[in-house]
Amino acid sequence: MRSPKIPTRPQAIVSEQAARLLDQKFQASVAKLTGSQSPALNTMAFFDWAIHLLVSPGKQLVLAQLAQQHLQQLQSLAIESAALGMETGMSKALRGNQPSPEPSEPIPVPISDRRFKDPAWSQFPFNVMQQAYLMQEKWWQEATRDVRGVDPHHSEWVSFAAHQWLSMFSPSNFMWSNPTVLKRTMQESGANLQRGVRNLLEDTQRQLAHSPPAISEEFQIGKDIAATPGKVVFRNNLMELIQYTPTTKQVRPEPVLIVPAWIMKYYILDLSPHNSMIKYLVDQGHTVFAISWKNPGLAEHNLGMEDYLERGLFAAIDAINAIVPDKKIHATGYCLGGTLLSIGAAAMARDDDDRLASMTLFAAQTDFSEPGELALFIDESQLNLLEAQMAETGYLDSNQMAAAFVWLRSFDLVWSRMVNEYLLGDRARSMDLMAWNADSTRMPARMHTDYLRQMFLHNDLARGKYLVGGRPVVLNDLKLPIYVVGTESDHVAPWKSVYKIHLLSDAEITFVLTNSGHNAGIVSEPGHARRHFREVTREHNGKYMAADEWAQNAPVTEGSWWLSWDKWLNARSGEPTAPPAMGAAKGGYPVLEDAPGLYVLER
Repeated sequence: MRSPKIPTRPQAIVSEQAARLLDQKFQASVAKLTGSQSPALNTMAFFDWAIHLLVSPGKQLVLAQLAQQHLQQLQSLAIESAALGMETGMSKALRGNQPSPEPSEPIPVPISDRRFKDPAWSQFPFNVMQQAYLMQEKWWQEATRDVRGVDPHHSEWVSFAAHQWLSMFSPSNFMWSNPTVLKRTMQESGANLQRGVRNLLEDTQRQLAHSPPAISEEFQIGKDIAATPGKVVFRNNLMELIQYTPTTKQVRPEPVLIVPAWIMKYYILDLSPHNSMIKYLVDQGHTVFAISWKNPGLAEHNLGMEDYLERGLFAAIDAINAIVPDKKIHATGYCLGGTLLSIGAAAMARDDDDRLASMTLFAAQTDFSEPGELALFIDESQLNLLEAQMAETGYLDSNQMAAAFVWLRSFDLVWSRMVNEYLLGDRARSMDLMAWNADSTRMPARMHTDYLRQMFLHNDLARGKYLVGGRPVVLNDLKLPIYVVGTESDHVAPWKSVYKIHLLSDAEITFVLTNSGHNAGIVSEPGHARRHFREVTREHNGKYMAADEWAQNAPVTEGSWWLSWDKWLNARSGEPTAPPAMGAAKGGYPVLEDAPGLYVLER
C-alpha cells in the first residue's frame, strides 16, 4: 500500500524583498501626489473624530446651540448695520448733531486678527462678512476639540486641518470682499492689480524654471551676507570648519564653537554686518569657529546622527584643540545643532572628556514630549510615507521640509503674501533674513529618519535611551554651566519644550526667554527696536520652577540678550590674551581658503 504523498510548500511567486520594494515604490508615488502628506492619517483622524462626534449627543447639542446663537447675532448685526449704512444725507440733516444709533450688542467673537486690522472691516457689509467668518472659525474650533474618545493626535490634526481649510476662504483673501484691496484699487485705478499680475507671472516663471527667488540675487553670499572675514581650516565630506579673523588686539582664551542645524545654512548667525552674531562675538574679543554643513545629496543618503556627531561636532572639537591647544571650548548649538551638541556634550561627560567650558543652546529641544505644532506632521503613518519617498531620492528635499513650516504659519507665509503681492501689488521689502530663508538645504534620508524616530516619536534622549558608541547618554551627567535661549512665539521649538532641560540636568542653567520667533528672536542684535528678554539662573542642584511660574516671576529687561550672553561667557573665561594663529598647519589643519567656503554655496 502506497503512503499518501505529502504536498510540498508552494514556491513563493513574489519574494518578501520584492514585495517591500513594490510597497516602497507605490507609497513614494502616493507621497508625490499628496505633497508628502499621509492620506491614511487624514482618513483615520477624520473618521475617528466623526464617529465619536456621532455618538456624542451632548456635544452635538452644544454645537447646535452655538450655531443658533451665532446665527441670531449675525442676523441682528446685518439688520442694524444695513439700516445704518442706508441712512441718507437728508436723514442726517434732520437728525442734526445727534449721534447715529449703534448696533445694540457687539458680537462676542475675538477680532484681534491681523487680517482684519483695517478700520474699514467695521463698516457694512464687510463687518458682517468678517463676523460670519470668525464665527465659523469659533464653531469649528469647538467642534474639533474635546470630543470624548478621540485620539489626541487625531483631534489636533482635524482641528488643524479645519483651520487651514477655513483660512483659504477668509474674506480677506479675495478682492471683492477685502475693503483694503477695494480701496487701493479705486485709488490707483487698478494699477495695483496690474503689478500683482506681473508679480504672479514672475513667481510662476521662477518656480517652473526651478530658479531661486529674486531676493537671492540681491544678497550675495560672501559679499552682502556671510561676509565676516575668516578662513576655512578643516573640511571633510560632511562639514567645513571656519575660523574667523580677530578684530581685537586681545581675545578671551577660550574659543567659541557654533554648531548650526543641518536643516539650515550656518549664516543665519552671520547675516549682514549690523546683525551678524558671529561678527558681534569677534568684535567683543572672542575667537569664533563655526561649522558649515555640506548640503547632502544622493551620495550622503546613508549618513546618520552618529556621523554628524563623529565627523561634525567631534571633528570640529579636535580641530579647535589643535589650533587653540590646552583651552576649553564654549560650545553653542542652534535648533537641531543644539540637540546634537547636547547629545555630544553628554557623551563627553559620560567618558570624562572635559574639553568643553560651557554649553549654550539657542531654541534647541532636548525633551520632545511636548514638541509643539510640528508634531502634527510626525507619526508612524507620516514617517512611513517620508521614508518611502526618501528611499527614491536619498534625501529629504527642502520643499518637503518647507511645506510643514508654511502651513504652520499659513497666514504669514501664504495668505498675507498673496494679498500683499498679488492683490495690493506690493512686494515685500528685501531683507537678509528672507534671502537666507530662500537658501534651502536637504537632509540625508538615514539621518532624518534617525532624528524623527529617536527624538520626536520615542524621545530617547530624555528617557536615557539614546545611544552614542553603543552606550546610553544622559544630560544629568553634564556639570558644566548651560545657557539656554527660548523664544516666545516659536513654532519650531516652543519655549516651554526648550525649558524642559531643567528636568534633565542638575547643572547650573541660565534660561533666557526673548520675544519674537525661532529665527528673529535669535537674530536680536543690540539696537534692534522692540526687543526685550527675561532671564533667571538656577544654580547647580537648585530647585525646579514650573515654566508658567518662571514666566510670571522672571524680570523683564529691555534690549538685546546678546549683551547678557557676552557677559555670561566672559564670566566663565580667562583673562584676555593674544589671538591664536589662523589654522594649525603643523597640526594638520592648514588654511584651505577664505570664508565662507564651498559648502555654503551648494544648492
